[in-house]
Amino acid sequence: MELMQRIEEALKEAIRGRQESGRNAVRLLLTALKVREKELKRLLDEPEIQQVIASQIKQRRDSAEQYLAGGRKDLAALEEEEIEILVGFLPEQLTPEALAGLVSAAIAESGARSVKDMGKVMKLLMPKVAGRADGKLVNEMVRSKLSS
Repeated sequence: MELMQRIEEALKEAIRGRQESGRNAVRLLLTALKVREKELKRLLDEPEIQQVIASQIKQRRDSAEQYLAGGRKDLAALEEEEIEILVGFLPEQLTPEALAGLVSAAIAESGARSVKDMGKVMKLLMPKVAGRADGKLVNEMVRSKLSS
């Protein structure tokens, strides 16, 4: 089933099951997708949908951190629930070992020697891991491998 259809079906199921956090998360995701489609003036393809989902997850992680810093564990827990729902739409995430292997291969392929060459490595690596690994985690792993 196409990703957009899965998202729309998830909304219907959340409404039928009276799952408030699921309903809200999927509705906000669909709104973000429609906004992106209007910006581009065309339908989104799968990688673009995955990018929007990833950005929604990142926003919710940031919100959860802010809520925790403000002492609102209840709101942070709601954000975490929504993150779990959204993660379900992304392809299976890479394990740290698999990601480390891809990072090593990209470093070897690009011929990077220091942190200054990080852009070359990221340029090769990001299309391979798009939607399957957090960009911040990838960045940290590349930086640590290049600095050692």
